[in-house]
Amino acid sequence: MRFDFVKCHGSGNDFPLIDARSLDLDDAVWAGVARALADRRGPVGGDGLLLLTDGDRLHDFGMRMFNSDGSEAETCLNGLRCVARAGFEALSIDRAEVQLKTSSAHAERDADLAPGVTTIRETAGPADLDVTQWPLHGTGHQIVQQAIAALPSARLFTAVAMPNPHLVSFVETIDDAELVAIGELCESAPDWLPNRANVSFVELRGANLFVRTYERGVGLTDSCGSAMAASIFAACLTGRVEFGVELSIFNRGGLVRAQAESDGMVRLSGNATYDWAGSAEVDADRGLAGDLAVDRHFNDEIAAWAAVIDGIG
Repeated sequence: MRFDFVKCHGSGNDFPLIDARSLDLDDAVWAGVARALADRRGPVGGDGLLLLTDGDRLHDFGMRMFNSDGSEAETCLNGLRCVARAGFEALSIDRAEVQLKTSSAHAERDADLAPGVTTIRETAGPADLDVTQWPLHGTGHQIVQQAIAALPSARLFTAVAMPNPHLVSFVETIDDAELVAIGELCESAPDWLPNRANVSFVELRGANLFVRTYERGVGLTDSCGSAMAASIFAACLTGRVEFGVELSIFNRGGLVRAQAESDGMVRLSGNATYDWAGSAEVDADRGLAGDLAVDRHFNDEIAAWAAVIDGIG
């Protein structure tokens, strides 16, 4: 099968994005396409695969996101901005209600973060603190600033679903090796956490946050939008920042503007950048991609985002 796609990113979280509105493939095939196109050893690579899908009576369009291992995520907020941009352009609109796997989100065009940087505002939630829904066994219904006995760490965690599950710990200095050790344990789907979870270490940097995430189905990633949403809500919930106040959340891929409300709704405003467009042949059964053809590079967008990153440095 040959697929046309756009290679895009939100805050450095990069994906091939397919307009799947006219494609009727079962989930097993899409999982194989994700493994093929998102494979960093292959010709495309990415943190997962994004699909723009049809809407319904309540939604202008939908989004699906498959991780690089072929599993499907409940949401991906960095990816949502990219799908929203594609949906806006396809339907000639500038705001939409978007159907996700288990929830909905609102997206609209926002003032550009920087010159030439297409920026989308997304509102998701409400954040859910009931870990029995993940499920996470043996800890009660909520985890707020608590140690988790099953983890190889004495750090305190706050558990938030956005709606995908996140364990967030506030640290003085991020230790990647420690984060990976905890993330790999959660990724192994132990009996007490059968559906796995994302794990984030968060530093307070002045009035802002810096987030580093081990993402379920992906591994250590430069950016995870739902982790940034979970982190700002956890920061507000634990009194580190105030509800209703906008701040910047940084990661290795860039930044977003963010604001959490006491009702659990979280707003992120960030880039939806196109890098290039092309097509590739995909063997979904074997999870392999080849015969890549690049039709266009979005050089102005690439340069505009590079200027943002240079400004952070």
